[in-house]
Amino acid sequence: MTALYDSSLTDINKIFSASTKLNASDQDWLHRLIADWSIIADLGYTDLELVISLGDKHYIYVAQCRPSTKASAHPNDLVGQPVADYLIPAIDKAVTENGVFFVQNPQTATTKTSIGQAIAAVRHGKKVIGAVIWEANLTEPEITGRYEESGIKSASQLFSMISYSKFPYPNPVNSQRHNPHVADGFIVLNDEGKIENASPNAISCFKRLGYIESLKYKKPIDVVTSLQDIKLMSKDLLTTLQGNISKDALFSASNGSSATMRTLPLLDHDDHYKGAVILCRDVTELRRRDQELQLKDAAITEVHHRVKNNLQAVSALLRLQARKTTSEEVKRALAEAQRRVQTIAILHEGLSKSVNEMLNFDTVLANLLRMSIDVARSNNQEITISYIGHFGKISSQDATPLSLVLSELVTNAVEHGFQGRTTGHIIVSVERFTDNLNITIEDDGRGIQHAKTGSDKHSGLGTQIIDTFIRSDFGGDVKWEPRSGGGTRVAINLTLRTIHE
Repeated sequence: MTALYDSSLTDINKIFSASTKLNASDQDWLHRLIADWSIIADLGYTDLELVISLGDKHYIYVAQCRPSTKASAHPNDLVGQPVADYLIPAIDKAVTENGVFFVQNPQTATTKTSIGQAIAAVRHGKKVIGAVIWEANLTEPEITGRYEESGIKSASQLFSMISYSKFPYPNPVNSQRHNPHVADGFIVLNDEGKIENASPNAISCFKRLGYIESLKYKKPIDVVTSLQDIKLMSKDLLTTLQGNISKDALFSASNGSSATMRTLPLLDHDDHYKGAVILCRDVTELRRRDQELQLKDAAITEVHHRVKNNLQAVSALLRLQARKTTSEEVKRALAEAQRRVQTIAILHEGLSKSVNEMLNFDTVLANLLRMSIDVARSNNQEITISYIGHFGKISSQDATPLSLVLSELVTNAVEHGFQGRTTGHIIVSVERFTDNLNITIEDDGRGIQHAKTGSDKHSGLGTQIIDTFIRSDFGGDVKWEPRSGGGTRVAINLTLRTIHE
């Protein structure tokens, strides 16, 4: 039998692909089961293993879940291994009869480990697509607490629901930023929707919200409405507190405390309501930290806005000053200064819209270079630009000098390469290898008579800006050369300083 299994099958999707019985919908159902079954494992203090068939009466472990509330019965990884022979008759029976069956492990008779096992068929609609094994480590100290027993009973009900397609729930519920887990706290409702038991953490959670009385035999909705006006509650919260629909919600009490809650209805084979488990988590401090981060993000965004506005004000002052002067040389110098300030302003506008200090440089660059072309071209010129490759995300520390370099190169191409021409085209190409960039700027303009190299000394301010930033900031090099077919080609090789998001 072992020869039928491939030892490389340790990935769930590969195992699913090896099965001819599972369609895409079946696989999605199993993924959803795995996403939620830790609730059963933690409530029941049990290990869970999902198995599927890869042939006639041959089963393989697809996934396993260990409890966070007790020592695991299987500290070793089972995924990809064949199921033990003694389990196959019980699995066959569970799959054939579509139910839950118990099995005795003969291997524990001669060892110090005692494991209680049950098997539930996994049903998706009318189709049985696998089985889940419940394995409880019985050598651990016996659990006798009232709420532990209530949790195990609820876990058993959820486990049984797997066999008649009631768990996982038809509508997946994971909408909260801080989802509650069993260890955070849980309450168990009876079939009348009243609290039968509450874990210590759940009691503490409700006390933090402001409810100090006993939760026993109270309805959750009555408990919460005593803390908050029902008119102020969301529909999701009201539905969650009713306990009969799978739902989650965030509740903020009038004392400033907050909790997330999630309802797991317990249903029998005929869809009758038998109670529910409501998970609850005190998220007061987490919410406070989230709000602090939001305030800091808002402050950073506001700083970027102010810097951008100030830069635009400086740009406007330079433009006004240029209009006042009669010297053409001074006008050109002021226009260049204005363009460079405006370049930095555009970058800050991009930063103000970013959630961190990383910029989508391709989007920012397109606007920036278009602006550079429009400022530098004559009224009758039609200059186009195209891009090959992607810069990707670049930190603000690197984006500012790099954008100034590229703006200078494009401006230089328009002012000198297309002088006396009505049309022109510029191509910006980039190859990125992690933190290394190879950039070329090509134009189909007049070209240059003699190629410039990175070792040349240039007197132009724009050229000095390019050389200084490329060498000093990026430790790179830049080379000017004639372009094949006419025009100029500038090749840049550099290394980004910061690439972390």
